[in-house]
Amino acid sequence: MNELFGTLSDGTPVHRWTLERGGTRVRVLTYGGIVQSAEVPDRAGRTADVVLGFPGLDGYLAHPGPYFGALAGRYANRIAGGRFTLDGRTHELARNNPPSSLHGGERGFDKHVWEAEPVEGGAGGVRLSRVSPDGEEGFPGRLAVSATYTLDDDGGALRIAYEATTDAPTVVNLTNHSYWNLAGAESGPAHGHRLRLDASRLTAVDADLIPTGELTAVEGTRFDFRTARETGPGYDHNFVLDKGVTDTPVEVAELHDPGSGRTLTVATTEPGLQLYTADHLDPALPFRPGAGIALETQHFPDSPNRPEFPGTVLRPGGVYRSETVYGFSVR
Repeated sequence: MNELFGTLSDGTPVHRWTLERGGTRVRVLTYGGIVQSAEVPDRAGRTADVVLGFPGLDGYLAHPGPYFGALAGRYANRIAGGRFTLDGRTHELARNNPPSSLHGGERGFDKHVWEAEPVEGGAGGVRLSRVSPDGEEGFPGRLAVSATYTLDDDGGALRIAYEATTDAPTVVNLTNHSYWNLAGAESGPAHGHRLRLDASRLTAVDADLIPTGELTAVEGTRFDFRTARETGPGYDHNFVLDKGVTDTPVEVAELHDPGSGRTLTVATTEPGLQLYTADHLDPALPFRPGAGIALETQHFPDSPNRPEFPGTVLRPGGVYRSETVYGFSVR
């Protein structure tokens, strides 16, 4: 089902698609590919929304900074200095997170209205697509990109599959920026959640959260989530997933709320996962700092400037593919 959600100042309509199966209901906006809500039951069968979001379009327009539920691109995370060199040519980007470029620049993929079409009858899926023109936000190449959101038949998993092609060499790194609070979006801080993360290393960063190139072992540090333990404040780091890049999604993380019993698993094809504990949410927002936990599957930050990292270059004739699966269960 889709319905009108709001209208931009230029008259462009924004629609909301509702995917509903097996007791799970997910709502996706054509504006920014945003996952507005994900309603799942707890161990007693009581349903609650477990992602942070706004009830109306005005909230997203007034507060774009947190990227609530958004599709981040053309390059998710940070690019140092707002520039990269590809095939001998340097490309200058917006430094919207000084001194870096963040999540695609001033008007990244999260701030565009996407075309939408139903998949699997519409109740179970929607495919969003747009063409990012050559030079948009400084990125080279005309990029044709799609993101397909589907619910499994029993509602036990939300799948997001990305695909892109280009007519000139470019860089691509897409992710979903949902903040999860398995106790319920309105329940307060999510720091009591327990996280397991299959990552033995993380990308060390400088004061501007730009990778230094060093991959640091997590053993014996507060970054060691290889055995499930409580999260807390102070995380905005990319973890190097032990499995690396894979052709199909492999489970790499589990987030559990002991109070409700809700459990979220994350499986992905990507080599990295950014853990962000929402410590810097604006006081003007209806959610306080720490109200959600972002688990952003991705390639590493600043990969276009780090040839030693897994590559993010897409060339004509190639196809960018990435898939992440969010599994819902209780225990």
